[in-house]
Amino acid sequence: MALRDFALLTFVCLLWAANNIVSKFVVAYMGAPPLVYAALRFGIVALAVFPWLRPAPRPLWRLLIIAVCMGAGSFAFMFIALKTISPSSSAIVAQLMVPTTTLLSFLMLGERLSRRRLVGICMTLGGALLVMWDPGGLTIATGLLFALASVVVGSLGSVMMKQMDGVKPLQFQAWVGLASFAVLAPLSAMTEPGAIHKVLSIGWPFWAAVVFSALVVSVFGHTAYYWLIQRYEANLISPLTLMTPLATIGLGVVFTHDPFDARMAVGAAVALAGVLIIAMRPNQIMLLLFNLRSRPR
Repeated sequence: MALRDFALLTFVCLLWAANNIVSKFVVAYMGAPPLVYAALRFGIVALAVFPWLRPAPRPLWRLLIIAVCMGAGSFAFMFIALKTISPSSSAIVAQLMVPTTTLLSFLMLGERLSRRRLVGICMTLGGALLVMWDPGGLTIATGLLFALASVVVGSLGSVMMKQMDGVKPLQFQAWVGLASFAVLAPLSAMTEPGAIHKVLSIGWPFWAAVVFSALVVSVFGHTAYYWLIQRYEANLISPLTLMTPLATIGLGVVFTHDPFDARMAVGAAVALAGVLIIAMRPNQIMLLLFNLRSRPR
């Protein structure tokens, strides 16, 4: 991988990690209702990439379901989770998306599930459960269950996306933004009375966070990521995105004072190792190291 492209991917991962911290501040410390926060984020995304809505991909009904799963469902559940859990915990639980997507691909699409991937799935699940487990009892915090729901819904959308052809990145973002706003805006109005008044009372810090999340993280970050996916094999790019949970943990400890003890460290290490095993073929590790040392000619 060219050094320039590796630097771009690193920057994107840092943006995603920073967004986890920003979202925690918005919903937990500023007190913004999570659904209206998600709705406004997707509304801005839809406006920013509105010209890419047409021509509408076919079948449109499938794209709308995918858009709601990967947008409204996944983000709304995660923002609700961040009201009560730390960004570090959410980042580790989010790694379950890789094994969940792998399992759903096996069940829904008939994709091959190798022994190596089964080992990776078990490791990721075990590491995440170690993080989610409450040492004081056999209970799992409600916030972590919302984070898990975010993973399952997002994974379902990812698997269904494999059955769509010819959808360009900005076109997909436009439909995700529009469909998610259309779902979240009325849902927020029904379940979060006074939400608009609340965010208006917070003032410019809230709007700065929304614009950062929508334009910098979603439009720029995801577009850059899709561009890199087109230039390099997914088996090279996907493992490198593990920088996101690692950066989230680091930023969480510094800025939101996340507790990070030995139990969480072991759980995170096991979960991330499991994701690496799932994402990479046996010969990909040496290829990854070789590519990272390469320079553009």
